[in-house]
Amino acid sequence: MPVRIVLSGLLLVSASLSLSAQPTNWLEAYREPAKRLIEASQASDFAWQRLAEVTDLYGPRLSGSVGLERAIDWAVETMKKDGLENVRKERVLVPKWVRGRESLHLLDPVPQPLVMLGLGNSVGTGPDGVTGEVIVLRNFDDLEAKAAQVKGRIVLFNVPFTTYGETVQYRSAGPSRAARHGALAMLVRAVGPTGLRTPHTGSTTYAPDAPKIPAAAIPAEDAERFQRLQNRSVPIRVTLMMDAHFEADVESFNVVGELRGRELPNELVVMGGHFDSWDVGVGATDDAGGCIVTWEAVRLMKVLGLRPRRTVRVVLWTNEENGMRGGNAYRDQHLADLKNHVMMLESDGGVFDPAGFGFSGPDSARRTITAIASLLATLGANKIEAAGGGADIGPSVQAGNIPSMSHLVGGNYFLIHHTPADTVDRITPKQMADNAAAIAVMTYAIADLPWRLGSEK
Repeated sequence: MPVRIVLSGLLLVSASLSLSAQPTNWLEAYREPAKRLIEASQASDFAWQRLAEVTDLYGPRLSGSVGLERAIDWAVETMKKDGLENVRKERVLVPKWVRGRESLHLLDPVPQPLVMLGLGNSVGTGPDGVTGEVIVLRNFDDLEAKAAQVKGRIVLFNVPFTTYGETVQYRSAGPSRAARHGALAMLVRAVGPTGLRTPHTGSTTYAPDAPKIPAAAIPAEDAERFQRLQNRSVPIRVTLMMDAHFEADVESFNVVGELRGRELPNELVVMGGHFDSWDVGVGATDDAGGCIVTWEAVRLMKVLGLRPRRTVRVVLWTNEENGMRGGNAYRDQHLADLKNHVMMLESDGGVFDPAGFGFSGPDSARRTITAIASLLATLGANKIEAAGGGADIGPSVQAGNIPSMSHLVGGNYFLIHHTPADTVDRITPKQMADNAAAIAVMTYAIADLPWRLGSEK
């Protein structure tokens, strides 16, 4: 079907949706909208104030909690006030894991309470706790080499943080690996850079063929202390107490809001983040900030009267932290129209200084994305990396073979990740404004292109 577009005041008729049929100066049409979006975003601290509002008023938002459901209702009401269209809640059945009381006490060589956080989805210890001698291990190879010494002891994996992908395996798989050798419980050095004696929570996953043992994280400083004690052949005994347990699944929701496209409303550019957080902090960086900057990108388009050809949809996903049911539910509920998803973008890496985007998709589309990113040079957000995606968009991207993007930033995200230190104070108003602007420019241009992203020749 021919598409009629206006570029530089000239009426052009395209016989196809391919880039080769478009003028080479197509990018010029987006310079002025990009400038308007950036200036509007930077003109106030609106995005930061909205982030502060949700974290201050609703606090931690673990799946199944009252805090999350109240925040979801607030988001729906507020999106409607912003003038977004087709605002709705889409039902998701989520797990309800309850932390309860928990503690870790050092008994030998000196009595002392220790800082700890139980791992998400862990089983509890029972009312009497678990008391045992600690064996400190450097990695899984060390576990196998010392397997005979593990039975009846509490395993501590003291694995220094390198990258999240490399180190997180000890949090997720460590309990089952240790349990197979008869461990009573597992402790893991917090998965993140050394902070100020800060433990990091996060999900663990039990293997079906291993006993389920309690699991908790301790700060890097305490893990190194235990390592030194073991190196001196000093016995280490602790008592771990955790009330952790699951209750019945409960109802939650993904939140959806749109700015309907003016010409191709059934084609969708989708972006968002996850609205749930861990229960030990308010999750400003992980990931209320990602939710707010993607939401703000759509709001800015609405405020400035920039309605692209295609529909821009923002989704606040539920249950990313301890179940991934929000992303899976979105895929299942939208399976029939995934073919109409032009691109999906996820912001779940923090909202520090903007750096650009990761992109996964055809090389021809990458050239288009790279050109659009050149409009973001003043923000420092013009880098396009080799791959982009995210946990919540992943199920849909895979099922629909959809081009995908991730929002890239600088900053020490994993220092505060999954900790009580993840507060709005770690983010500046300028960072919120700049990231919202970068996402707004990128998604507006993609949604407004005279051709569908990926159809370039």
